[in-house]
Amino acid sequence: MDIDNTVVAITGAGSGIGRALAESFAAAGARLVLGDIDDEGLAATADRLAAEGATVTALHADASSADDIAAMVAEPVDVFVANAGVVGAPGLGGEADWDRILEVNLRAHIRAARLVVPQWQARGRGHFVAVASAAGLLTQIGDAGYAVTKHAAVGFAEWLAVTYGDDGIGVTCVCPMGVDTALLSAIRDSDDPAVQLGANSVVMAGAVLSAREVADQTVAAVRDGRFLVLPHPEVRDMLAGKVADHDRWIAGMQRYQRSLRG
Repeated sequence: MDIDNTVVAITGAGSGIGRALAESFAAAGARLVLGDIDDEGLAATADRLAAEGATVTALHADASSADDIAAMVAEPVDVFVANAGVVGAPGLGGEADWDRILEVNLRAHIRAARLVVPQWQARGRGHFVAVASAAGLLTQIGDAGYAVTKHAAVGFAEWLAVTYGDDGIGVTCVCPMGVDTALLSAIRDSDDPAVQLGANSVVMAGAVLSAREVADQTVAAVRDGRFLVLPHPEVRDMLAGKVADHDRWIAGMQRYQRSLRG
């Protein structure tokens, strides 16, 4: 896809990967519709990009709200980036924990797709970006909700690509490990040992990348029409090992978890 002069909508654009995606798409010539529940962070992103010459519309938007997502795509968009995400409660969590993480990490993607896919089918073009995680290809130690919803986000992205690829709709799924964001910092700084376990499992598995590195690779994938973005290339080998021998992979993950616990 030629990104220049396209309209790109991004959820969770007030910080982290969302802000970096806004910067990268703007650098590629896109006009932006940015949403977040963090009004201060969203304004900072929008103001900086506008000062650099980008065309930006910023909207208070909760990814768990159908009305808010509808407002972001009230005018036709060419690319929708489902980036907003949350971490879950440690362990199995409770009913409210599952409701929240499913709403943001999965149903927000479905919500957006139900709005934009019919538009794109009529136009014969469009591109959906799902910001998932390596946890959606492997798993996440310590946080069942995150592991499950990121697996589901990957599965939904695959389904979109298979189902609507012949209609001119592209799909890109982004699956990094550790990224230097406020989200990662928050769990690394947690006083909860179970939360710290999950954070350590991420940062000790590979390098912690900048959000801009992930964003630039994502924009390149949209431009090239590629599905899977693996900012940490070692994830490909980990996934291959998992598929080759699932029992051996699970045993290895159990050993890794024990090593983190000391």
